[in-house]
Amino acid sequence: KTYDFGIKVVSIGNLILGGTGKTPFTIALSKHFANTAIVLRGYKRKSKGLYVVSDKGKILQSQEISGDEAYEYALSCPDSIVIVSENRGAGVLKAKELGAKVVFLDDGFSKREILKFDILLRPKDEPTNLFCLPSGGYKEPKIEYLNADIVAREEVDYKRHTSFSFYNATNRTFVKINTLPENLVLVSAISKPQRLFEFLPEGIKYEFFEDHYDFVKEDITQIQAKYNTRNIIVTKKDFVKLQKFDMDLYVIDLEVEINTEIVDKVGEYLVDS
Repeated sequence: KTYDFGIKVVSIGNLILGGTGKTPFTIALSKHFANTAIVLRGYKRKSKGLYVVSDKGKILQSQEISGDEAYEYALSCPDSIVIVSENRGAGVLKAKELGAKVVFLDDGFSKREILKFDILLRPKDEPTNLFCLPSGGYKEPKIEYLNADIVAREEVDYKRHTSFSFYNATNRTFVKINTLPENLVLVSAISKPQRLFEFLPEGIKYEFFEDHYDFVKEDITQIQAKYNTRNIIVTKKDFVKLQKFDMDLYVIDLEVEINTEIVDKVGEYLVDS
């Protein structure tokens, strides 16, 4: 059964395994609306149950408790409430209790028990194997695109823009930069990290770890010794796990620009009684 939780819920999901930009899309979409909450599972966090990770900029939990994605939301969405919960319905109710007027549900397409508005992100490069897991690259049959309220196509309905920052660990500040240093090593533990190559210098050295890998300091010191450099560049999702090591880092800022038609359709849903 599908239940109305008494609050507007917008799900951002995909049909394939990772790599479609759900996190930056959700960050960008949430900034168009007021009184928002972001609810997600908190994959591979070192905790169980429901936690309020941040409340409109006030971070209440550590990255270990929240998980890397939720902590990234907490840093990037200071006007939103961020909640992790395996039980997504409980997370929605908590957001409502805290005064949110709309919940953005990260990776919530399969949560059919929740009455919601479904957005599916469709990447420009889809798997050629149309089978579902474990035989192919789809989490659900491709025909499910027909059941979404919006299918947002990469490079058509939303586009990614890249910039770079330097994080100074001494004073814990970010500075936007226009050029990257030489002898740079890309370190990442995200899904399909090869997609980062199009934004970085050709032939860049790299070290990839499994998705959501929990870095230890020795990982980085070994990489620095291997390549004889201290110039490490990471995504924002990797940064939230590496900042505890108090090291300078270069950070890739992947931002999403969403077509106004998509934002308007979501806005129409939110005001529809």
